[in-house]
Amino acid sequence: MKSRFLSSLLFLLGIAIAAPASAELELKGEMTQGGLIFGKVAPGAAVALNGKPLRMTEDGLFIFGFGRDAAPAATLTVTSADGNVTSHPLEIAQREYRVQRIDGLPKKFVTPPDDVLKRIRADAAAAAKAREIDRPETDFGSGFRWPAIGIVSGVYGSQRILNGELRRPHFGIDIAAPQGTQVVAPADGTVTLVHPDMYFTGVTLFLDHGHGLSSAFLHLESVTVEEGQRVKQGEQIATVGSTGRSTGPHLDWRINWFTERLDPALLVPPMPKDATAQ
Repeated sequence: MKSRFLSSLLFLLGIAIAAPASAELELKGEMTQGGLIFGKVAPGAAVALNGKPLRMTEDGLFIFGFGRDAAPAATLTVTSADGNVTSHPLEIAQREYRVQRIDGLPKKFVTPPDDVLKRIRADAAAAAKAREIDRPETDFGSGFRWPAIGIVSGVYGSQRILNGELRRPHFGIDIAAPQGTQVVAPADGTVTLVHPDMYFTGVTLFLDHGHGLSSAFLHLESVTVEEGQRVKQGEQIATVGSTGRSTGPHLDWRINWFTERLDPALLVPPMPKDATAQ
């Protein structure tokens, strides 16, 4: 009963249909760079994306996503319980990204000194380890909400110019809000990483939603949960800060499907105007 309820919930989230449904395959989500796709096939079937097997639930639910610079085409292969194989070509919309200039950052954060490179590598390894987790739980079935209310000051995919130097793209969405503003879980999940002081992202928290889908919350002031703790959507997990490489209080919210960096804005409605709107 619980599995059938989850199956119904995922397909009642109001997400745009990403591809025509067929007898053996249903897909919902934004079929675009940065998009997360929810899929369903008949129980017992297996699904692969570009040849890579996807984790399945007993009743045929699965997810996958496309990164910022995903190619315009992909192939989803479905193998039914009786061994019949069908291929489904996917067209991935290509996006244009804005260029964002940020000046006034301390030089050490734009061009880190050699003596902190070891620390930066350790931070990156900890984040990568958290994003490798592949839990069978389907916490993403709760749907998603904004983790904080504020002004969207930075968007996914934007190319940043830091102190006049072109840098790697921004992979999250920035929410400017007063120091200490409550940060809540955007979806159900398990806390997989709490770090008190990463070089670039300061106080950092990772929340795993299952099937390789995770949220990261950066530049926090404080964290109110512990590693291994299960949280429900809307439960407080942290407060907004300005730690790490930051020019003011804000939350940088990121979503990954394993190594693919997704656009959180595609999973939530427009930003509410006040904290009582959600």
